[in-house]
Amino acid sequence: MEFETIRVSADGAVGQLTLNRPDRLNAIGVATMQDIGEAARWFDRRPEVRVVIVRGEGRAFCAGADLKDPPVAGAAPGEGRSWAERREVGQLGLRMADAVEQMRAVTIAQVHGYAVGGGVVLMAACDLRVAAEDAVFSIPEIDLGIPLAWGGIPRLVREIGPALTKELVLTCRRFTPAEAKAAGFVNRVVPAAALDAEVTALAAELAAKPPVPVTITKEHVNAVTRSMGAGLTAFADGDALLATCFAPESLDAARAYRERTVGSGKRKG
Repeated sequence: MEFETIRVSADGAVGQLTLNRPDRLNAIGVATMQDIGEAARWFDRRPEVRVVIVRGEGRAFCAGADLKDPPVAGAAPGEGRSWAERREVGQLGLRMADAVEQMRAVTIAQVHGYAVGGGVVLMAACDLRVAAEDAVFSIPEIDLGIPLAWGGIPRLVREIGPALTKELVLTCRRFTPAEAKAAGFVNRVVPAAALDAEVTALAAELAAKPPVPVTITKEHVNAVTRSMGAGLTAFADGDALLATCFAPESLDAARAYRERTVGSGKRKG
């Protein structure tokens, strides 16, 4: 199936979902959110696919929300769209992450280079995460003047707990794969040169397991986390994004962030 911003493929029991905007470090705009959601449904229609590897083309896994096409791109007040239309765009990121998390196949995030903001949320939506030891993680949304959306807060609380979630989201500091593994967010950290082989072997191992208990185990774990409240409190984060994104102080913060990063040739948002 052909997509505008991603590639999908299936080879027997193992599928690949590749973010394919290397010129933008695989930043996620509205089209990518829609493509990923449709790709998740594409894989769900193929029961023979038991494992899906989620990866990024080029130098990065995912540089987060596209600063030139943010989750509410073109949805500023006064631009001719109704509140309902702007809200629909604001909810796309949450729907994308939910679609990945709810896929029938086991998903493995193969992470190299930058994983920033929405890229970290995409990781959190996957079942397993394998990272290159030189990968770089950060969640810069507050420095951009917006809250972390796309269901990122409940997913991070679920994976690493409330205290570390608050620290990483509030400070916007970078953190390493080693720290992420120690916190229980990343399953394996491997040398960059071994990343592809490690993930390929893990996918083959999982694909060879009996499919029924694998599927039941995934759904069982997800059901337990939902019963604990994780994933149930993100229904309005698209609304929060719309409410803050065009506030004057948020626009000032976003401008300052771009000057520090994009303007200096360090695109990390």
